[in-house]
Amino acid sequence: MGELDGKVAIVTGGANGIGRATVELFVAEGAGVVIADLDEDAGTALADGLGDAAAFVRTDVGDRDSIEAAVDRAVQRFGGLHVMYNNAGVSGVPRRFLKDTLADFDQVIGVSLLGVMLGSQAAARRMVEQGTGGAIVNTASLAGITPGAGVMSYRVAKAGVIHFTRCLALEVAEHGIRANVVAPANIATAINAGFDMGRTIEVTQPLASHGTPEDAAQAALYLASDRARQVTGTVLPVDGGTSVGIPVQRMAEIMRPRTPPTDP
Repeated sequence: MGELDGKVAIVTGGANGIGRATVELFVAEGAGVVIADLDEDAGTALADGLGDAAAFVRTDVGDRDSIEAAVDRAVQRFGGLHVMYNNAGVSGVPRRFLKDTLADFDQVIGVSLLGVMLGSQAAARRMVEQGTGGAIVNTASLAGITPGAGVMSYRVAKAGVIHFTRCLALEVAEHGIRANVVAPANIATAINAGFDMGRTIEVTQPLASHGTPEDAAQAALYLASDRARQVTGTVLPVDGGTSVGIPVQRMAEIMRPRTPPTDP
């Protein structure tokens, strides 16, 4: 049996990257899945390739009516809603703070934070009406766990996702709804395609392996499944240990003993 047999899920940002990998995994594990995304070409092609188990709905997660329409579509097409994966996000322009105009602040917050809040609310209301409980999974990032320079709006949004989700877990627990966070880092997706991932992993990540969208999808599956029935309000990093600390070999370089001065 699949982990999600008989369940219905929505994956926002489901047409590409981590969202796409999660849609494919959820379907493989038995779920009916609504792909909620703005990318009509990629979303429609993905749904067509997955057959009757998937449907694409063009969705702007920052718009209440749009995300509520996606929830309605999931119920109409598959008969209910059990899993909401709020994965859609945008990073904004990578600038240091003192040179940042913050012109993209509204867009980044609107998609990466408000979109998560609206999606969570619409899904939770439906789950309460059903009386069946459910699971809400939200995508944050290493940027929301540890401080860093640059892309400040994105960092603030992702930190907000983490705090919001922990508060949400308290709000909806009485209804049998769980809320958790997946926090990926150093995974090759369009959002970080401009960075040298190999060098980043070498310098900052204790595990030397390169993470994939499928790694993050597996974490989302666990949190969405009944295996995690006692897990709520938690943050699950999928970052090769980056949030734990500097790799030992790099620390050894930093902390190497000072060479004693030689006598003249």
